[in-house]
Amino acid sequence: MKLGLHISDFTWDGGAPELRFKLAEIARRAEEAGVDRISVMDHVWQMATIGPPEHEMLEAYTTLGWLAAKTERVKLLALATAVVFREPGLLAKAVTTLDVLSGGRAILGIGAASNANADEAAGLGLFFPPVAERFERLEEALRIVKQMWSADEGPFDGKHYHLARTLNSPQVLSRPHPPILIGGEGEKKTLKLVARHADACNIGVYDLGETARKLDVLRRHCADEGRDYDQLEKTAGHRFDLGENGENVNKTIEHLHAVAELGIAQTHGPLLRVGEPGQLDLFGERVIPAVEKF
Repeated sequence: MKLGLHISDFTWDGGAPELRFKLAEIARRAEEAGVDRISVMDHVWQMATIGPPEHEMLEAYTTLGWLAAKTERVKLLALATAVVFREPGLLAKAVTTLDVLSGGRAILGIGAASNANADEAAGLGLFFPPVAERFERLEEALRIVKQMWSADEGPFDGKHYHLARTLNSPQVLSRPHPPILIGGEGEKKTLKLVARHADACNIGVYDLGETARKLDVLRRHCADEGRDYDQLEKTAGHRFDLGENGENVNKTIEHLHAVAELGIAQTHGPLLRVGEPGQLDLFGERVIPAVEKF
């Protein structure tokens, strides 16, 4: 199993003037610790589950560009891009730019957006249609980005999106294209879209019995779509709490072993107290080497 770091909280000592330095330092140390990927949220206000909306929040793809310049190896993604925040043609261009400038390290993490995006969308005047339409737009967006990452420069004429020419130059470095990860675990729509269009899923692992059931649903969707379930990367979201002095390290490793037994190949999430001395050291010296054996 590989581990990744999800950075979702930018409220650090020093405020905005120091934020770029702190972010670069965390990314550098995470890469040195051995994380496989670094992700950020696609929010413009802070989520209520983390802090008040007034807390610092950076725009996702600008942030990923900064991280690309400050790292050399880790894969980079938004987890997960809210499909309605950007037109699909522009999104494909943004991910292409990230892929080219990072040397082929981009992943497209995408989803239909959740109700957690609703207040910030209303606040900043961002387009946010009802959930049924968001899923329709998600499927069309997936078709558009795959077309733009191919030799087909023809038009796209869908229900919601109309592109006269899907030209994309320069083309991505990743082959055949940046991996597409769909976030969410809805059984009727999201996991079906994973089976139809994606290279990876992302689900929770807080209730392992429920996780196993979701994976069984995905397996059935793959059979219906003619996809090889084993070729899909199974990733999971997980909050890493190692304890102030590492008292939870063994418990974390035991839980990740159980997660790996379900077939999850990549687990990533926020590391509590990531900015405090010692936390990334614990992650790199004790947790990552242990789970690489799973």
